[in-house]
Amino acid sequence: MNPIVDEIANKLAQDALKAADDHGNDQIVEDVGEILGATSSTTQESYRTFIRVHRASKRARQYLAKLDKT
Repeated sequence: MNPIVDEIANKLAQDALKAADDHGNDQIVEDVGEILGATSSTTQESYRTFIRVHRASKRARQYLAKLDKT
C-alpha cells in the first residue's frame, strides 16, 4: 500500500459519500470510482476499499446508536 494513494483515495471516498448524501444520488460514488479507474487502477482499488470501510462504519455506528436509545 502507498500512503499517499491511500490518503488521496480516502479523502475522495469521504467527499464522494458526502456528495452522494447531499444530492441523494449514490451514483456519484460509482462515477468517481470510474473516473479514477480510467487513469489509475491502484487509486480506484484503494478508493473502493475506503468506500466499503466508511459505509460499514456508518452502519455499525447506526446500530450502536440504536442500542443507546433502548
